[in-house]
Amino acid sequence: MKLDLVYITTKDKEEARKIGKALVEEKLASCVNIIDGMNSFYFWEGKLQDDQEAILIAKTKERLVPELTKRVKALHSYSCPCIIALPIMGGNKDFLDWIELETK
Repeated sequence: MKLDLVYITTKDKEEARKIGKALVEEKLASCVNIIDGMNSFYFWEGKLQDDQEAILIAKTKERLVPELTKRVKALHSYSCPCIIALPIMGGNKDFLDWIELETK
């Protein structure tokens, strides 16, 4: 069983909730967590940006990451959203089995 955490940034909590709900309803993620109020600094189109964003963390199967990424991009307001998959290397086996059970 290969599982991933997918780190996604969104413009605000409302957008994170919309995307997160869709991912869980469509069984692309077993669970999502939203962390609101993150401050982000980055360059975009040659200008330094200083924004408040929300973080969305999705738990899913590695094989679902391409489909999850496509879905996030379709729902996201950014033209180039941050979507990064990180492998889950271990943890509570019961919880990891639950991720497997609750996704496609």
